Amino acid sequence: MATTNTSSLKPSQLVLDPQKRIPLLKDHHHHHHDGHELTLPIGKSHTRPGDSQGGENGSVYFIGTATTVIEWQGIRILTDPNFLHAGDHVHLGPGVTAERLTNPAVNLDQLPPLDCILLSHYHADHFDQLVEASLNRQFPIISTPHAKQALTSKDDPFQAVYDLDFFETLLLPIAPGPLTDTFKPSPTIKVTGMPGKHVPPGPLSAINDFLHAVPPTNGWLIELGHAAGAPADMQTGYRIYISGDTLVVDELKAIPTWLQYHKVDLMLVHLGGTTVPGPGMPLLMITMDGKQGVQLMRLVDPDVTVPIHFDDYSVFLSPLADFKAEVEGAGFGERVVYLDRGDEYRFRVRGGE
Repeated sequence: MATTNTSSLKPSQLVLDPQKRIPLLKDHHHHHHDGHELTLPIGKSHTRPGDSQGGENGSVYFIGTATTVIEWQGIRILTDPNFLHAGDHVHLGPGVTAERLTNPAVNLDQLPPLDCILLSHYHADHFDQLVEASLNRQFPIISTPHAKQALTSKDDPFQAVYDLDFFETLLLPIAPGPLTDTFKPSPTIKVTGMPGKHVPPGPLSAINDFLHAVPPTNGWLIELGHAAGAPADMQTGYRIYISGDTLVVDELKAIPTWLQYHKVDLMLVHLGGTTVPGPGMPLLMITMDGKQGVQLMRLVDPDVTVPIHFDDYSVFLSPLADFKAEVEGAGFGERVVYLDRGDEYRFRVRGGE
């Protein structure tokens, strides 16, 4: 299904076909109970603050940590799958473990049928041991070069991992269904790797490069749109930027330039002020705290920001209240939507008529 871009020897596209989905799990009989497809249990449904125009046709569902389901045109993309429960532990590097403090809004075997996974980096609070053991090795995963190397070199290797470095792009055309109007532009998704850095520059970064303690991370730009001809000619109708587990570093300044100052409609920002080795010895912060989260809002200037990855693990030392205080202090209150686990944010993708 993937066509090859000979200049990079990487696939340039991955066709998503809801009629021919690859099962998410090795035991793939979980998607249907009594003949009915599973659905996500939605708590509250939120829309753009202040002046929602109606006609929302896409959504982001917050499961917990950095785990979400992005849904549009019948396609569902799962981000950073983490389905451990309160009391479970993950290994995050040499001498670093963390305890999960919350439960996901839905369990791994309760998900509706999905089309692919976007994995920001290969770290156990984003791709836990339960997920790794349970996933069908043929299910498509888009991630970093580091994660691809790790996932494809296991004893039971993953077979469908697509790696994107910073500013590399993969097109995800949506296959037409039986009721598709072939005279209308075709819905298409484009995913681009965005810069991210878990460890601040300096001596600690050099040590980490040597020890490989904290893995490289991507952010993502997800463009939802329509193509009248070739998928590469798509017209973008909505842009979602996912920060990934980055700090605010100079590399992120390239993002607005790369976007050519096109507007980001929605930013999912990974917060938490993750600090290692842990609360007892807080030596190094490796994800944004509330202050950095607002700095990223200023840099990217999204229309709406939704914070995620903020209170699920014992190493998250910057609570959501820190971000809320920074947001209010900056006068950005009307630009942020807060989701509880199990809530969704609904949005409208422009175009396609």
